[in-house]
Amino acid sequence: MPKEVLVGLSGQLILLPLLTAGLIFLIKPQASLALGMILVASCPGGNLSNFMTHHAKGNTALSVTLTTLATSLAVLFTPINFYIWGNLLPETSALMTEIDIPFAGMMLNVFLLIALPLSLGLWVSHKFPNFALKAKKPMKYFSLGFFLIFIVLAFAANFSYFLEYIHIVFFIVLVHNAVAFIGGYSLGSIFGISEYNKRAITLEVGLQNSGLGLILIFNFFNGLGGMAIITAFWGIWHIISAYALSQYWSKR
Repeated sequence: MPKEVLVGLSGQLILLPLLTAGLIFLIKPQASLALGMILVASCPGGNLSNFMTHHAKGNTALSVTLTTLATSLAVLFTPINFYIWGNLLPETSALMTEIDIPFAGMMLNVFLLIALPLSLGLWVSHKFPNFALKAKKPMKYFSLGFFLIFIVLAFAANFSYFLEYIHIVFFIVLVHNAVAFIGGYSLGSIFGISEYNKRAITLEVGLQNSGLGLILIFNFFNGLGGMAIITAFWGIWHIISAYALSQYWSKR
């Protein structure tokens, strides 16, 4: 289904960063918060979207395809989207100049953190299916634990910042996440995608790999307060919002 795949990838890699830039233009958050929004929008979807799509009675195969392709393309699109929108928007361009992140270094990190493990995982699953089946459950718990540790570290390192700006962060993440879901669903409707497939596309656009975002923040931005808090809170909230949406769809 090339049409559905192309629409889903366009929503993830092009539409979401564009909508994020528009939202930043409207609400004008602090530079570090805006940069966190751009980084979240530049990250690929996480595999949580596959589970949520299955629960929502959407096309799980399409969801898995979109996650795999978006993750593979993230090596290019995550740094490209971040650099384009980070430097283009007046709210963040000054901070981007001050930080001066190496483009090639960011691309290498995304490759090592995302594309390489994905490739190894696919190779192991193909060559050693019995081992992959046994390792599946422990790896699931390991990845969840690893993600939670990064969220705790992000909040611990910026707790005073979080307490001071909690109301702003809460508002930004809720609106940003809602815009992502609405954008994904609307894009599917514009191109005449069926409800079954629109659910997969919507959840793929609305669920981002915030774990990757947090690792990049600690590697390149020294755990910059606004970015870390936005990304960490997104990592919590998108699970809640996606489950609520998938639960609603599962009853229909």
